[in-house]
Amino acid sequence: METSRSPRRVLNAAYRLGRRILPEHACKFSRRDFTFAQLFACLALREFYGLSYRRTEQLLRDSPQWLADIGLCVAPDHNTLWRAFDAILNTRRFNRMLGLQASGFARLLRLSKWPLALDSTCFEQRHRSAHYDRRCRQMRGTPESGVPEDPEHRQTPVKPGSWGITVNASRRRQLSAMPKLSVAVASACHLILAAKVRTGNGSDAPDFDDLLYHAWKRAPVKVVVADAGYDSEANHRIAREDMGVRSIMPAGIGRPTRKLPSGRWRRHMAKRSKRKADQNQYGQRAQSETVHSMIKRNQGSALRSRTPARREKEMMLRVLTHNIMLQCTQESGE
Repeated sequence: METSRSPRRVLNAAYRLGRRILPEHACKFSRRDFTFAQLFACLALREFYGLSYRRTEQLLRDSPQWLADIGLCVAPDHNTLWRAFDAILNTRRFNRMLGLQASGFARLLRLSKWPLALDSTCFEQRHRSAHYDRRCRQMRGTPESGVPEDPEHRQTPVKPGSWGITVNASRRRQLSAMPKLSVAVASACHLILAAKVRTGNGSDAPDFDDLLYHAWKRAPVKVVVADAGYDSEANHRIAREDMGVRSIMPAGIGRPTRKLPSGRWRRHMAKRSKRKADQNQYGQRAQSETVHSMIKRNQGSALRSRTPARREKEMMLRVLTHNIMLQCTQESGE
């Protein structure tokens, strides 16, 4: 018996979404063996299972009924899937798909009662457990371990006269290459209304404008909540004065002080937070963290792509797959 999030349901839902957004082929000189919608459905199935391209090809070969559901007689080659991944996914098509998915959830968004929640997370560049990374840092940072230490990778300060120098070059390189995903989530149903992907672990504040604007275009947003990483006077003005959206963000950016912030809206936030006036609305910010947890538990916390550009597209595909899985749950009535 098929469950609400069975791979066959995900495959069919992705195919229907692709047919409404994607063109049939890349150009008029294409071989026309497969359409973009069919290849997109296969890529969504790959993300659902967390497989490689070769294993996805073998899975489709062993499932002729799944191929028949999306109008295929033979499974696409793994090289075809690899090329389709780069050709299909771009920012314009990604945003159009998110807009179409938001329209399908119009009744369940309930943004007049529940706020829009913003948050960001980072993915691992390769499959390495947190325990393994922690042990590597301990081995590199402890001279008593008996392991020769590379000064370039040292994480702890070194006293004058001891071997090694204090540098964090390795850590800086890791952060500059970290894949980062920021999302705007409807708290009532965990649907992602807007997402932004980039490489590098920097401040969240510059992402606020794009996330709120795209979500605001797709649904009637009344309240937006975000953590202190998005705090800035400019972001409050964008939300409240330009879009008419009530923004709730703790005034936590900057050096700790007892003085109230100088900006109008940040000072307003600081006064309200002392009275705990917005704690019920701000508590819904945890729903965005729940969405990040759902994506990482269902599709993995590590990316399989090798280059930054393809890692960003892989994060886009994971966002779409997450929404497709929610759509399958909605259609099944659960």
